[in-house]
Amino acid sequence: MRSAGILMPITSLPSNWGVGTLGQSARDFIEFLHRAGQAYWQILPIGPTSYGDSPYQSFSSYAGNPYLIDLDDLTEAGLLNKYDYSHIDWYSDMHKVDYGKLYKNRFQVLRIAASKLMTGDIADFDKFCLEQQFWLDNYALFMSLKEKYEGLSWMQWPDDIRLRKPQAINQAVTELHEEIRFWQAVQFLFYCQWRRLKKLAYAKNIEIIGDLPIYVAADSADVWAEPEQFQLNDNLQLIEVAGCPPDGFSADGQLWGNPLFNWDKMREEGYSWWIRRIRYQFQIYDILRIDHFRGFDAYYSIPAEQKTARNGVWKSGPGIEFFHTLESAIGKKRIIAEDLGFLTPSVHKLLEDTGFPGMKVLEFAFDSRDTGSGYLPHTYPRNCVVYTGTHDNDTINGWMNSAPADDVSYAKHYLRLNEAEGYNWGMMRSAWASVADLAIIQFQDLLGIGSEGRINIPSTVGGNWVWRCDRRDFNDELANRLRSEMALYQRSNANKRT
Repeated sequence: MRSAGILMPITSLPSNWGVGTLGQSARDFIEFLHRAGQAYWQILPIGPTSYGDSPYQSFSSYAGNPYLIDLDDLTEAGLLNKYDYSHIDWYSDMHKVDYGKLYKNRFQVLRIAASKLMTGDIADFDKFCLEQQFWLDNYALFMSLKEKYEGLSWMQWPDDIRLRKPQAINQAVTELHEEIRFWQAVQFLFYCQWRRLKKLAYAKNIEIIGDLPIYVAADSADVWAEPEQFQLNDNLQLIEVAGCPPDGFSADGQLWGNPLFNWDKMREEGYSWWIRRIRYQFQIYDILRIDHFRGFDAYYSIPAEQKTARNGVWKSGPGIEFFHTLESAIGKKRIIAEDLGFLTPSVHKLLEDTGFPGMKVLEFAFDSRDTGSGYLPHTYPRNCVVYTGTHDNDTINGWMNSAPADDVSYAKHYLRLNEAEGYNWGMMRSAWASVADLAIIQFQDLLGIGSEGRINIPSTVGGNWVWRCDRRDFNDELANRLRSEMALYQRSNANKRT
């Protein structure tokens, strides 16, 4: 069924307190999507972020980002007073996230709310802790220890706790009991707000597309708690790490630095680590985009001591066996495969065998460095998701102003773009008109803004993940125009369940 959605990071929503949250602005955005005839809201990963503020480098595969907890909703719930946070300096520019100020100020406010929570009826909280014990205990202890060791990576902690010796773990659990309860309470508050938002989305016929990074961060509760699942040596040091090889876009490739999976160990255990991880994602999201899908066919392995990705090698991943095992365990789920970039025949075969829709990015279609990759609309299969651009791309108008002149000329000619309509609307129209079952548009492109709205520049640190929109952007004029386009191209959410 033809449908459409909007890509909007939760952090990019408007609010008075420094960053987009799960509160009223998120509810307003769902109402906007409904009015605009959209069926999906695609977000970025919602885990707690670490150095660099990237949602793809999180302290946990399961935890929610404390920054996304809405303070006004906590006040409504009786856990805060407005003065607890209204006097704090949250940002210098209301259209940009200041992560430094969030890190400095957010947790002191959340500690007030957590303390108030503990003074009331905690039956629901205790139930949450019991149900989520399989990940929450390790995460809460991990974060408590990070506080104790002043933010150091777990790989720099004292050996007894780094190596998880039972006596040291038991001692830490006793010593840090109150801190552990705080981190558990933060997750309880996050997921209470998440459930409220999901309930509204369901009522408005909006489904949420989540985003799962294939890799986890080295400095994460995932790796510290289960190091045997990763390629670490006996002293729990990284052996080889993840990345991408050099190509026409990067002479040194991309050195991500994530630990690689111990696929032999995972296979022996029936991929139970992965089954737990993905099953949990589908308790949160309706559809899941899995980042770097090709890593399940073959992954690029770089010696940990290397400073660039030049000297890595390709190694075989688990292949279709993994997805057969996953489906046997949790049933057939709706998954989008991030299959961008250069793909080998074996990756194409894996995608075909899974039946998952892949991704098509219109901006890539006109890049003279990347010919024959199948991003031009006349080559699309129906079973795909078309994007004008993703969070890693410039906005449409930013791309039109920065791409090579020949590439822009090709795009204008192929898509019949004209300045009167607006280049952004012309390219979006081409995505909606395509045969792709699903079309996803960045919200910045609906607004027609330039490179100042770009979310991320890959392989850079600083200045990313900061863009925020304005409350006035969720207006009826834009919603009505978008709804009209959905009706024209038969992508309206009226085609979905009612």
